[in-house]
Amino acid sequence: MAGVTGTRVPPALDVATVRKEFALLSADRGGRPLAYLDSAASSQRPARVLDAMRSYEETTHANVHRGVYAVAEEATRRFEAARVATGRFIGAPVPDREVVFTKNATESLNLVAHTWGRRNLHAGDVVVLTEMEHHANVVPWLMLAEERGLELRWIPIDDHGFLVLDDLDRLVDGAGLVAVTAMSNVLGTLNPLAEIAEVAHAAGALVVADGAQSVPHLATDVTALGCDFIAFSAHKMLGPTGIGVLWGREALLADLPPFLGGGEMILDVRKDGFTPNDIPWRFEAGTPPIAEAIGLHAAIDYLGELGMDAVRAHEIDLTAYALDVLADRFGADITVYGPPAADERGGVISFTHRDIHPHDLSQVLDQHGVCIRAGHHCAKPLMRRLGVTATARASFGPYNDRTDVDRLADALDEAARFFA
Repeated sequence: MAGVTGTRVPPALDVATVRKEFALLSADRGGRPLAYLDSAASSQRPARVLDAMRSYEETTHANVHRGVYAVAEEATRRFEAARVATGRFIGAPVPDREVVFTKNATESLNLVAHTWGRRNLHAGDVVVLTEMEHHANVVPWLMLAEERGLELRWIPIDDHGFLVLDDLDRLVDGAGLVAVTAMSNVLGTLNPLAEIAEVAHAAGALVVADGAQSVPHLATDVTALGCDFIAFSAHKMLGPTGIGVLWGREALLADLPPFLGGGEMILDVRKDGFTPNDIPWRFEAGTPPIAEAIGLHAAIDYLGELGMDAVRAHEIDLTAYALDVLADRFGADITVYGPPAADERGGVISFTHRDIHPHDLSQVLDQHGVCIRAGHHCAKPLMRRLGVTATARASFGPYNDRTDVDRLADALDEAARFFA
């Protein structure tokens, strides 16, 4: 997966201007603003996202796809415009039919397991996973494996956090599905999806990608990536919580049964059965997250204004600076996990301190207005591979700059003195 595309140098982000869109980052925290370094868990939302949602709630709130009065028709128009904008953002060939709204990326991946998986995978069939997957792209397949008697195979990682693909041909031989993250939420590793998909397809397997970490930070073209499904969430891309996305190839979605039953996902219901709706609505039972879809649309427009190449270039620069600062100031006291070069990873840095538990680090840093994540990051198989129970994780968004990294390092110094 490429980072900055082409040879054109993207314009630098004006982080000072960007930060003005995010009220929480300007709030006084003991005489200084918040250093928010947890965007991999959930990003902050710019004012225009909140404004777009508020505008819908105050002027256009009505259920979609039902009423024929003007307000309801406008609500439907805005909701479906969000779908098309989302599809175009990731290069979907048929954006109005290939984008399914869910409540988060986890539900999107479960949708694939419950529909495509249950229809196509049977006892003895193979699903290939990687050691770096988030639980959202592991547990649904573990559940299906237990239910159906599937065989799970695992693509290992090396000591630098890269997938070991030397044995990929054997691992995908006879497989029905390969489930792989586009970017690790722990290591930041950017995986070669197109290469994996080519080998998987040659073996007759489909590819479902977890794009929760990659789509917010990299220009995405689902056709170029070669995956068959990709899942991501709005709340990691400057949008609201409560809405996720599943993109799937039109022909695949059209052949799948509904995921949940109820209103909206049907064309007809009789006493002896029902006829499902067309795609994508057959997968969207009940009232959907309307305001959240409108917020997602606003977030996509904002990211488009920033420019995804500029976002990526900014995060490469910031990640490189952070890796250098941590190495120079802490040396062997801090272990950083994942690829050593910033252009081989996303803006996620997981680390451990030789003498301080990650949870203790996080609590001390919070006293200095620095927000990081601590824990297993919903990736316990990866934690076991790394030989740790938890890591601390700093992750960046377009509103972060080198000052945030310096404050992280200063707070880590304070934590080391506190626990000395």
